[in-house]
Amino acid sequence: LAAGEGKRMKSGRPKVVHSLSGKPLLAYVLETARRLKPKKLAVVVGHGAEEVKKECGDSAITWVHQEKQLGTGHAVGCTGKIFEGFSGEVLILSGDVPLISKESLLGLLRCHREQNAVLTFVSASLAEPAGYGRVLRDDKGSLLGIVEERDASEKEKQIREINAGIYAASARFLFDALKGLSNRNQQGEYYLPDVVGVALKNGQTVGTVHAEDPREILGINTREELAFMERTLQERINRKWMESGVTFQDPQTTYIEEGVRIGQDTVIGPNTHLLGHTVIGERCRIDGNAYVTNAKLGNQVHLRFSVVLTDCRIEEGAVIGPFAHLRPGTSLGRGVHIGNFVETKEATIGAGTKANHLTYLGDVTVGRETNIGAGTITCNYDGFQKYRSAIGDRVQVGSDSTLVAPVRLGDDVYVATATTVRHDVPAGGLVYNERSEKVREGWTEQKRKKMKKVKV
Repeated sequence: LAAGEGKRMKSGRPKVVHSLSGKPLLAYVLETARRLKPKKLAVVVGHGAEEVKKECGDSAITWVHQEKQLGTGHAVGCTGKIFEGFSGEVLILSGDVPLISKESLLGLLRCHREQNAVLTFVSASLAEPAGYGRVLRDDKGSLLGIVEERDASEKEKQIREINAGIYAASARFLFDALKGLSNRNQQGEYYLPDVVGVALKNGQTVGTVHAEDPREILGINTREELAFMERTLQERINRKWMESGVTFQDPQTTYIEEGVRIGQDTVIGPNTHLLGHTVIGERCRIDGNAYVTNAKLGNQVHLRFSVVLTDCRIEEGAVIGPFAHLRPGTSLGRGVHIGNFVETKEATIGAGTKANHLTYLGDVTVGRETNIGAGTITCNYDGFQKYRSAIGDRVQVGSDSTLVAPVRLGDDVYVATATTVRHDVPAGGLVYNERSEKVREGWTEQKRKKMKKVKV
């Protein structure tokens, strides 16, 4: 169910597309549902339907549009045609409950089948049950029904057992029961939990499964709840990697999205962000304040303090930073050194090459064992389009040099300090600019005397 507006989020976007650890809320529910290998997968959408489809759609999903949001019972009823003639079990999930696990859903189905129930739902005991429907039981613990909070009495609101909004139901029972629902309640809606009352009235079996970990069934309705869920998921992710042999110097300040992979014996420093589909090899070291998105790092890569990496590939033994920026399209060979205040973009840099200081390497291919001096710039853009350059193996580029693209430097070229290179240089060549250096003796004293007269 993903049709709700989510008014308490105070957002112009549908609630279920808000991001949790880099993915929409609904994406978590869909991934868990797919792991059960269902015969049919339907998503009910309403508010912001097109955005939901864009963010979470694929060919395996049947989209059902709820024109008017008339309640959860009405939402499920909208899928009636999809399940027409289906005699199996229908699993009903909420698009804003992202942490429900495959194991919990299998347990729900198992209980449903063992009890030969027409309907089984998940309940949980919460210290703060506000916002949830309450599970009503008699003195012997037998189920009496579910009451939504807005319709509950003050006494009923004190009940801590809540309905998690996750159900397994016999398809035939479910869609027959939905036809008889009433909207005579405080919200004027057709409540899905009312089918519990229908079954009990008919003398049919309704099962309940108590959630062992209440965090699995928590829904997200506010930004505060989203932040809480983010922290809950982050703790789970970090714990998983620590149990797999990764060291976190400060787990509380380390943010790792679910799609990230990390090798054994890697050490991660404080304030590190690993995002998207980043892959970190074994025995890597990330000193801290790193921001890494969709990067692939080989084994024993060292990210020094405060580096930003996006859509790049780094091979074994490379050392990056501090204060380096590797932009999309960067590929570094084994043992490459990229130092402080160096920026790369669409750059392929061969094994053993070093660019240790104050350098921009954009739209360039650099060979092996080359040294790029401080202040070197590849001028790749003329205001209209970009051009590529190529630097060979074992090239020595002196400090403060400028390479005006497109230009090619052969192997073993030597670029003298402060040279502007505008033309190709053959292998083994020396390139430098003719500049006559002039010295005017006594100039400083003459300048001082002149300035004193100006001040007077």
